[in-house]
Amino acid sequence: MEILGTTLRVCVDDLDSAVDFYERLTGSRAQRFERGGVAVAAVGCFLLMSGPEAELEILRKVAATISVQDVDVAFAALTEAGAKIVAGPVPTPVGRNLIAVHPDGSVFEYVDLRS
Repeated sequence: MEILGTTLRVCVDDLDSAVDFYERLTGSRAQRFERGGVAVAAVGCFLLMSGPEAELEILRKVAATISVQDVDVAFAALTEAGAKIVAGPVPTPVGRNLIAVHPDGSVFEYVDLRS
């Protein structure tokens, strides 16, 4: 499995002001979407999330989002290496994802991007 990049996950209270800051910081325009009652903005290597505290509490447990070419390949590599897949693969607004718990207890989201 080839890792194409990582995205840093940031939970924020005010998504609009956070987007303004991160757009200025990165020089990138935000891509916005909503998922499960959480408003999300992808800005450069940052994934900003805002919503109900109960949802954010769950999202904070995921250390980072890791981009891969194909989530199915990641699924196979992760399970073979001893990770536990706790969600997915499932479709997302931009591709597919899965959530995996590594043997050390770290939780990561793996995504592939589809056009």
